[in-house]
Amino acid sequence: MPASSPLLVSRSDHVETWTLNMPEVRNAISDTSMIDALCERVAAVNADPDVRAIVLTGAGTAFSAGGNVKDMVERTSMFGGSPHTIFNGYRSGIQRIPMALYHCEVPVIAAVNGPAVGAGCDLALMCDMRIASTNAFFAESFVQLGIIPGDGGAWLLTKTIGRARTAEMAMTGDRVPAATALEWGLVNYVVEPEELLEKATELAARVAKNPPHSVRMTKQLLRESEHQSLESLLQLSAAMQAIAHHTEDHQEAITAFVEKRPGQFRGA
Repeated sequence: MPASSPLLVSRSDHVETWTLNMPEVRNAISDTSMIDALCERVAAVNADPDVRAIVLTGAGTAFSAGGNVKDMVERTSMFGGSPHTIFNGYRSGIQRIPMALYHCEVPVIAAVNGPAVGAGCDLALMCDMRIASTNAFFAESFVQLGIIPGDGGAWLLTKTIGRARTAEMAMTGDRVPAATALEWGLVNYVVEPEELLEKATELAARVAKNPPHSVRMTKQLLRESEHQSLESLLQLSAAMQAIAHHTEDHQEAITAFVEKRPGQFRGA
C-alpha cells in the first residue's frame, strides 16, 4: 500500500504486519478510510491461505487514540447528526471493525507501542494476543468523555480480564500501565520499546510455523467457545477434526514428527 494509506501492510514469509498510519491524529480509528482499510484487509487475508499470522501496531508514539476527539467536539463525521443518525453511523462505521476482526480467520497479535485509549484500547482487545511496550498504557476512557464503549469494549474487556477489573477500567476511565496490564492478564508480554516488533514477530512466527488449516480452525473453536455449550462445541470439534485428519498438512506433520524434522506445510 502507498505511504499515504491509513493502513500500511508488509509481509515477511507468512506473517503480515499492519501499521495504523495516521500518527497526526494518534491513529484514531473512527475515520471511514481507516475502517474501510482494516475491514478490507481482513477480507483479503481470509481469502489468502499464504497468510498465517498478523502483527498489528501503530505509527508514531501511540498505538491508537480510538475516536477522533476533534470530530466529537465539532460533531462531524460519525459523531454528528440526530441520535438515529449517530446510531446508524456507529453500526455502519466503527462497529464494522470488531465484527471484521472477530471473523478474521488468522491470529492477530497487537504490538502495542504506546497509548491504547478508548476504541484504541478496544482495538487491542479485538486481537488474539497482545504484547505491550513499557511505553504503553490502556484506558477504557469513554466515561471520562461522557460516553460509553460504543465499539463492543464492554464485551471484549469483560471476556479478557473479568467483571471486576472491567468495571474498574470502564467506570473510572483511568490509565492502566503496561505492567499492571500484564498482571491483570490484559497482555501476554511487556517488553522494552526497541524489542516490541521483534517480540511480536517472533510470536507470530511461532504461530505461522504450524499447519495453517489447523491454526485457523483452532481460532474458530476458541471464538465459538465464548458462547457455545460444551456439548455443541464438542460436536463442532469432532466435525473440524474429521476435516483436519484428511489434510495433506496433517500427514506431513505426523511424518515430520516421526522423522524428527520441521514440517513443510502448504495449506493443503
